[in-house]
Amino acid sequence: MCPVKMAALRAAVLVLLGLCLRCAAAAVPLVIWHGMGDSCCNPQSMGYIKKIVENKIPGIYVLSLKIGSNLIQDMENSFFMNVNDQVREVCSQLAKDPHLKGGYNAMGFSQGGQFLRAVAQRCPSPPMLNLISVGGQHQGVYGLPRCPGESSHICDWIRKTLDLGAYTQAVQEHLVQAEYWHDPLKEEDYRKNSIFLADINQERGINETYKKNLMALKKFVMVKFLNDTMVDPPISEWFGFYKSGQAKETIPLKETSLYTEDRLGLQEMDKAGKLVFLGVKGDHLHFSEEWFYTTILPFLQ
Repeated sequence: MCPVKMAALRAAVLVLLGLCLRCAAAAVPLVIWHGMGDSCCNPQSMGYIKKIVENKIPGIYVLSLKIGSNLIQDMENSFFMNVNDQVREVCSQLAKDPHLKGGYNAMGFSQGGQFLRAVAQRCPSPPMLNLISVGGQHQGVYGLPRCPGESSHICDWIRKTLDLGAYTQAVQEHLVQAEYWHDPLKEEDYRKNSIFLADINQERGINETYKKNLMALKKFVMVKFLNDTMVDPPISEWFGFYKSGQAKETIPLKETSLYTEDRLGLQEMDKAGKLVFLGVKGDHLHFSEEWFYTTILPFLQ
């Protein structure tokens, strides 16, 4: 090959290489948080999500959060570690990760959705750019129709414990699901004693920092599973809940006091086009790879 052609080929290769490097550098990092009974690296769940995102967005950095020193602890902590302590641990992990210093997108699955919202409200550095909540229960739950490992003693014990005293101090501090238990028949108990959800939902007063930090998001995407049999009520995935005083009729976000009083800035975010409500056919966390690619992936690119 003549020197001129060789030089031209080298120049073309350098240009392509530069483009690839810029694409990789432009990929916004992604942080994901698993749900109840899961772990950071399960090849059937979070490991699978991490893999398909990396395959579709070359060069992206994906951090799947692990709470604990191993996968067993990570799974157990999703049931028994105080959520506020978990959020503090995650905030520390994110602050120390050099890949995230320029900002990151976040995607939480089931309870990981509201946990990452707490991160957005409490820990603005590094900045969360977009939050995608996949089946997150933002107004809490009033019932656990089934949970991972339906026949396991853990699920049975959780149900009995919640029935006996969800708002006692001991249960609140040591049972994750109690910390987002929202009893519409005992609203005053919930507001007074819920150590996690009532706080991040501004039930005991307005924390302007929480509001400011959440409103800094570019997009807050909420995915509701239209045939959900795990979350009670499913409308909690879109920030709706039972009408206070009963457990049959539900109301959408826009009819809640959280929205009408704009305690979190959701009304203002809604008017600015920052809230995205997505519905997907299927039971809790059941979705196709094609749906994920066409619906969720655009928010990560």
